[in-house]
Amino acid sequence: MLRIAFSGALAILLASAASADLTVTVRNGSGSPVADAVVYLADGGGRSSTQTNIDQIDKEYVPYVTAVQKGTKINFPNHDRIRHHVYSFSEAKTFEIPLYKGTPAEPILFDKPGVVVLGCNIHDWMKAYVFVADTPHFAVTDSSGTARIAGASGGQVSVWHPRMAGQAPAKAASGGSVDLVIEEKRTWRPRRAPSAGGATYR
Repeated sequence: MLRIAFSGALAILLASAASADLTVTVRNGSGSPVADAVVYLADGGGRSSTQTNIDQIDKEYVPYVTAVQKGTKINFPNHDRIRHHVYSFSEAKTFEIPLYKGTPAEPILFDKPGVVVLGCNIHDWMKAYVFVADTPHFAVTDSSGTARIAGASGGQVSVWHPRMAGQAPAKAASGGSVDLVIEEKRTWRPRRAPSAGGATYR
């Protein structure tokens, strides 16, 4: 049996390459950075974290876009002094958590890949998205339009965004980075109601 041992600088180089991150930048047709875009590799190996949170703070979901791997459980802690009613009618996950404060006793399991749209029966403007990936290699862009996919230095990179018009084709990464351009469409969103005094639902 042939055995090959790597040592010294070559071993360090191989270890570094295996754990390298892939940097992805997403911009729109005008060249502006796009935040809250999910970038991911089209493979299904490995596992990521199995539980995370989507908070409700000042009558908004935080974060606006969450990416998780299929099989992840999500808690929905309510940090407001009023009650919220979380729901989704999406094909990838249909559920509801009736009016509550604090943190529900059980998290919600997201066991099917796809996009899940979150709403609140009390506050129409409260909206957020969960992208359930069939791969552990994904990330969400920050305000600079940049994301880093851990443990991946190349491959075919796809992108999704709530305002993306159509489906952008996957693009091959080169040299540990890739630039993606998407077309954004205008979307209607209910206006946030002004705050009211007292323990009301506004």
